[in-house]
Amino acid sequence: MATNPLEQPLIVIVGPTASGKTSLAIDLAFRFNGEIICADSRTIYEYMNIGTAKPTREEQSVVPHWGLDLIEPGQRFSAADFKQYALQKIREIRARGHIPFLVGGTGLYIDSVVLDYNFGTKSDLLTRTKLEGLSIDELHEYCYKNNVKLPENHKNKRYVIRAIERRDTDISRRFTPIKNTIVVGIATDKDTLIKKIAQRFEQMLANGVVQETIMLGKKYGWSEELMKSNIYPIIHNLVDGKITSDEAKNAIITADWRLAKRQLTWLRRHKFIQWFELNDAKEYLTKQLAMRD
Repeated sequence: MATNPLEQPLIVIVGPTASGKTSLAIDLAFRFNGEIICADSRTIYEYMNIGTAKPTREEQSVVPHWGLDLIEPGQRFSAADFKQYALQKIREIRARGHIPFLVGGTGLYIDSVVLDYNFGTKSDLLTRTKLEGLSIDELHEYCYKNNVKLPENHKNKRYVIRAIERRDTDISRRFTPIKNTIVVGIATDKDTLIKKIAQRFEQMLANGVVQETIMLGKKYGWSEELMKSNIYPIIHNLVDGKITSDEAKNAIITADWRLAKRQLTWLRRHKFIQWFELNDAKEYLTKQLAMRD
């Protein structure tokens, strides 16, 4: 018996960077009349396409994608903002009789929806402006004095500020997923993941990530916080001749592997996530969706 369109399940696919989440989601969404909501704190930014591994225009043309290009670099978009946006899109997708797929590696974005976070009072703009005016050392000192646990990537100013704001915000949440939700994690062994990261970097070079980085540096300046994270500072060093192409590749592999470990540390706290290797995840979700068709 066909499922009531308004009761279509929320399919959630999580996992570390380069694990194959995007390709799996596109394949399943195409076969089962779905639409994808990207849960990635990097791909929300306009113009940052290649360096953030944003789904390509070709991939986006296969099935509708949401959660991309929401703001410009430098603008603020919180997990609370993402939750509000994602829930609205889930309602719209179901109203069209389609299946919503929530796909990504940003744990807080995923949790905000799946565990129905209540973020309480928003952090006030004056406090955020004050925090942004502090150096990274001063932010660390603030954390020590105010008993704020530093994030694993504590050298990134943006993440330290987020940690402070989360401490100062009243958050309540569920401990089990919201109704009618299937959550699958993509498990990938280290060697395979590192190989995929290296291959993806080669593809990024071929797609023009160097030119994208130069454009972003000119448009927003190298002091913009987002230009100090992910692939962009490594490519900046490559452009400036400070490192070779091979050194850039090794640096990207190291940075993305560290990102993958942080993502897995967050996700593996949740016992409700069903972990599968990529092909097994495809088989499992295919069976689940076929039963509801």
